[in-house]
Amino acid sequence: MSLLEVKNLGIVFGGLHAVEDFNLTLEKGELYGLIGPNGAGKTTVFNLLTGVYKPTTGTFFLDGKELKGKKPAEINKAGIARTFQNIRLFSNLSVLDNVKLGLHNGMKYSTFEGIVRLPRYFSTERKMNERAHALLKVFELDDDVDTLASNLPYGKQRKLEIARAMATEPKLLLLDEPAAGMNPNETKELMQTIRFVRDNFDLTVLLIEHDMSLVSGICENITVLNFGTELAKGPTAEVLKNPEVIKAYLGD
Repeated sequence: MSLLEVKNLGIVFGGLHAVEDFNLTLEKGELYGLIGPNGAGKTTVFNLLTGVYKPTTGTFFLDGKELKGKKPAEINKAGIARTFQNIRLFSNLSVLDNVKLGLHNGMKYSTFEGIVRLPRYFSTERKMNERAHALLKVFELDDDVDTLASNLPYGKQRKLEIARAMATEPKLLLLDEPAAGMNPNETKELMQTIRFVRDNFDLTVLLIEHDMSLVSGICENITVLNFGTELAKGPTAEVLKNPEVIKAYLGD
């Protein structure tokens, strides 16, 4: 069984077909790219898959479970986590606390136990601290645990957002332009990090990206969207040579 199966997914905004008949099948462990010009509908697809928007048509399944119409929190608990084009961190919280917020999905103590500080509260907090430190070490942020998120350099903020998404223990990680604003060295380091988390955390990754060096460097297969519809899909090297894809990006 495929990990993610998307069937004829679409959404209409006031008569405008932002996404139409989008189909995608992802196997477990795949690292897949979703590309296209600005306004092609890529982030709209992510919003549909994470419950931000409710589809007008079609549906989608994760591990055989239909998630259409579910709320974002329910979809996250089912195993889909994401990052955003514009970094969305809790800027006034520390690096450690940002990751711990993601870990609260698996919190095992009640509100009452937290208020009166019963033993299970302390044992759970200890486990969350240990898990958060371990994740931050993977992203080489373990020396920044007490730093406010807003004080991190841009590249590290990107890493922190991925670490926070990872804290929810997803099966499928959606990365929305993770290399945006990064210099070539940061992008190269990010590529290594994405491969590492895919290989070592039993993850499947779907990413939107405009940096073709990153796409060609880590994505085995890609789908190209243009004006909300599929333009091409298949092995990355072949699709990037497709004349229609080149035309969509560069014009005639």
